[in-house]
Amino acid sequence: MRVAMPSPFPGMDPFLEGEMWQEFHSTFAGAIRSQLLPRLKPKYVALLAKRYTIEHPVLNVTRTFYPDVHIVKQTREAYIVPDTTWTTAIAPPFELENPPPEPEPMPYLAIEIRDVAERRLVTVIEILSPENKRGKGYLEYDAKRAAILATDTHLLEIDLLRHGQRIELVGELPRAAYYVFLSRATRRPKTQVYPIQLRDKLPTVPVPLLSPDPDVPLDLQAALDACFDLVGYERLLDYAQALAELSAEDAAWVGDTIHAANLQSEIENRKLQ
Repeated sequence: MRVAMPSPFPGMDPFLEGEMWQEFHSTFAGAIRSQLLPRLKPKYVALLAKRYTIEHPVLNVTRTFYPDVHIVKQTREAYIVPDTTWTTAIAPPFELENPPPEPEPMPYLAIEIRDVAERRLVTVIEILSPENKRGKGYLEYDAKRAAILATDTHLLEIDLLRHGQRIELVGELPRAAYYVFLSRATRRPKTQVYPIQLRDKLPTVPVPLLSPDPDVPLDLQAALDACFDLVGYERLLDYAQALAELSAEDAAWVGDTIHAANLQSEIENRKLQ
């Protein structure tokens, strides 16, 4: 039984939406999988599907690829400066800058639920990342999402990011900080929406399987708590920074919550050491 909650927040920790997000994303996917596996046996299995994203902000390019395509880095040979002692006048060149080096690919995980007998893809669980919610990355994810919705695969999307573009639905979303979207293959084009307020615990949501098998529950709060228990994000996050795009009331609540947990003073003291 879990005795203490290391995160100062009752639900999602909004400070995870920053430099720790990539690490948290992978850890959260693993926690979800660990929770589901015992509930899926023996008929189903939950597998981690890895993809890589390269985001080039200068060129405004986002690319996603999968690990069956290998990246090979070539070593540079020593460069010999050529002899430029010419007697003929050379016209001055027009110079442009080379693009910056391509950033390292960032790995992201999704959870795929398959039936053991036929290896059939039954449900995809996506944890949205910042790259899924802006620019060309959003368009690429939207195309992938449309491809899944055109099949008989269920799609569960977990959006624990306050910033960025939401997935496109017909109708207005209820106002909330976070959302979970469930598109059942048997109920399309309908999508079930679970709005989550900043001060709320994360909900337990259903994970659909093949008919007539019942849904299995996914306790998102328990998965989040498991991540904090494993890594201790409260020791790594900068609770002294100000969060953008908060109402005055929510900003005051965030400050009071951090102050009550004595985390802000701990972070500031650590910076002074």
